[in-house]
Amino acid sequence: MNLDMTVSPAPVRKRLPPSIAGQPEILTTIYQPEHNIAIWQRTLAPEVMRGITEMLQEANSLALVQTVTPDDVAQWVQEKLSDYACATALSEDIALIVDMFCCLFDLKEAGLRLTMLDNPMCPKFHVDRVPCRLVTTYVGAATQWLENEKIDRRKLGAGSLGQPDHLSGLFQHDQAIKQMQPGDVALLKGSGWEGNENLGLVHRSPEITSRERRLLLTLDFV
Repeated sequence: MNLDMTVSPAPVRKRLPPSIAGQPEILTTIYQPEHNIAIWQRTLAPEVMRGITEMLQEANSLALVQTVTPDDVAQWVQEKLSDYACATALSEDIALIVDMFCCLFDLKEAGLRLTMLDNPMCPKFHVDRVPCRLVTTYVGAATQWLENEKIDRRKLGAGSLGQPDHLSGLFQHDQAIKQMQPGDVALLKGSGWEGNENLGLVHRSPEITSRERRLLLTLDFV
């Protein structure tokens, strides 16, 4: 299979916030205090999506965890995925994203996690205790998040009193839930970002149907 990792901006969605766009430069807006998420909307080539889907169907499990650099990540990922047709295209795309992440934050290395999931990793809305995390879902339902203006943070964690998100009072209507699309690359500002201790992005893993598999990539500061 000839997998061409050509990407193009996702179709324009109406009334996009300033921190969401179809160009990768939008990720730099994460440095603006008023933004706790920045999303580069993009569409992966159909051949790539099919190749990744085939890999998820064939693999019994997939959980790659490694500290990587922009120089070594492509070869490492390709070696780990050498049994699959999507290995070259996927490793090249991951290398691009790692390079962008390290350049943006002036890092020499990043903590990579590439995981196949068939159930929600973090099913309840929460805040990450990290400075910033990069998240992209290649195949499957993508990350859900809430805007600061539409939530009651007192209902997070223990404040939910054990109730599910839709009953806890964290948000008033389901329409408040925003969701990324497969291929989108997002930076999620956490509570570990200086000056953002009480404003980390509230997000969760999406609900998925039985037999659905997702491929999730995350990058963290080491």
